[in-house]
Amino acid sequence: MVEELPSVFLVGPMGAGKTTIGKLLAKQLGRTFVDSDWYVESQTGADIAWIFAKEGEAGFRERETRAIDELTQKNQIVLATGGGAVMCAENRAFLQQRGIVVYLNAPVDVQMARTAKDKSRPLLQQPNPRKILQDLYSKRDPLYRQVAHIIMPTGHTYPRHMVSQLLQQLESLNNSAAITPEHKENES
Repeated sequence: MVEELPSVFLVGPMGAGKTTIGKLLAKQLGRTFVDSDWYVESQTGADIAWIFAKEGEAGFRERETRAIDELTQKNQIVLATGGGAVMCAENRAFLQQRGIVVYLNAPVDVQMARTAKDKSRPLLQQPNPRKILQDLYSKRDPLYRQVAHIIMPTGHTYPRHMVSQLLQQLESLNNSAAITPEHKENES
C-alpha cells in the first residue's frame, strides 16, 4: 500500500514542523527526505540569508521555483517546502499535480515559540516578528488550503504522534478513488 503512495509534499508556515515531521514521515515510509531550502542552498553553495541579501526575495523565489519543479518530479520522496513556496502559482501547480500535499497548520503563537531564537530566517529579522508572522499567515493560509489534500493542525501533540495520524490519513486518502484537492481531511 505504502509503495503505491505518491510523493508527499509538506507546506505550511515557518515553524510549523515541516522538517521535523518530514524526516520522521520519510523514515516511516522508507523514503528520501528533502527540504527545498536545503536543496536550494546545496545547488547555490550559499545559505538562504546570503541569497536574500544578494538577490532579494525575488531572486530566492526564482531559485525556489526551479528547485520545486525538479524535486516534485522525483518519485516517492517526502519534501518539506519553504513557507513562501505557495505564493507562486507555478509552485502550487507542481505540488498539487505531482503528489499529495499536506498543510501543517501552525497558529502564530506556535510559530513565534519555534522561531524566536532562529537567526537564519531572513523575513523575521525585523523589530516586530509577530506582526510579520501574522501578516504572512493571513496572506498564505488561503493558498496552503487551496493546494492541500490534507490539513493537519500542529503544535498540539508530539511529532511522532502527528506522523502516526498523518500516516493513517495518507493511507485513507490513497485508498480513496482519487487524490484531488477537493478531498481534504477535516481539521480536528
